Amino acid sequence: MRDKPRPKSHDSTGGTLKAFQRRGEVIKPAELIEVRGGEKITLAARRIYNQLLSNAFGPEMAAEGREYRIPFAELRGNHTSNDRVTEAILSLMQTVVRVRMSDGSTRNVHLLGPTDIEKFGPGIATVLTYELHPKLLPILRDSRIFARLEMQILRGFGTKYGMALYEIIAKRIGLKHIFYHDFETDELRDYLGVPVGKLGPFAALRRKAIEPAVVEVNALAPFSCRVDVVETKGRKVTKLRLSWWTKTVEERKAQWQAQQDKQRDLFDVDLPEMELWEPS
Repeated sequence: MRDKPRPKSHDSTGGTLKAFQRRGEVIKPAELIEVRGGEKITLAARRIYNQLLSNAFGPEMAAEGREYRIPFAELRGNHTSNDRVTEAILSLMQTVVRVRMSDGSTRNVHLLGPTDIEKFGPGIATVLTYELHPKLLPILRDSRIFARLEMQILRGFGTKYGMALYEIIAKRIGLKHIFYHDFETDELRDYLGVPVGKLGPFAALRRKAIEPAVVEVNALAPFSCRVDVVETKGRKVTKLRLSWWTKTVEERKAQWQAQQDKQRDLFDVDLPEMELWEPS
C-alpha cells in the first residue's frame, strides 16, 4: 500500500534523532504525527505520549531494549490522582496506529511498549518505567523529518483536535515557499482523531472538530491557520485546504496580552461585600 510521499519540513541531514531538543520542547518524528487508527487516544493520552517522547529523545532513542524513567508527578500535571495517567498509559500500550513512511508505504505499530510502575509507599505510584515498542524503533531510526513542539503550548489545548492540528502545522511551518496543504476530508478526519462513526456530515465535522481546533491553534501557537473547502463532489465535501502563516510581532503581542488577561480573569473574582463585625 503506497500513498504520496510526505512533504519535507524540518529535515535533519543527520536524522531526526540527532536534532537538538531544547528545554521545554518535544522533537516529534513526522511519522508519529499524521497517523490513522488513533481516534481512541484522549487529549490526556496525547499530551502524555508527547512527554514520554520528549523524555526518551536522544541519539540512542532507537536502541533495542532501552528503558526510560519519568516521575508520575510530571505526567499528572495539576491533577492529584494517578488514575488518569494510568488509563492513558494503558490506552497507549493497546493502541495500534497506521503510520505512513517517508517512501509512501504504511506500517501498523503500537505506540508504546512494556511499562512498569514503581511504588515507594502504600498505593502511591511515583515512577513510570517504559520502553518504546520494538516495531517503532526502525521508524525512529530512519526518520528524517520532525516537528518542534512546545510543551507549554501542548498544555494549553482543551481538545485533542486542536493539539493534532497544531502538530500537523508544526511539521510544516519550516517549509519555504509552501503555505498550505490539501487533504482529503476523510484523511484530515483521521489525522485529527475523530472517532469512527462520529461527526459524519461535514457540517458536524466542521462545527465540532475543525473550527474548535483552528480557534485553539490561533490562540496558542506562534502561527495562525485556516481550513477551507477546495473540492466537492455533488453535495459531498471531498477535499480541504489547510493554510498557515507565522504571526507578526504585533499579533504575538496581542496573543500574549490575551493570555495574560485570561489568567488574570481566573483570579479576578468579585466577592460579595461583607459587613465588618464590631464588638459591642
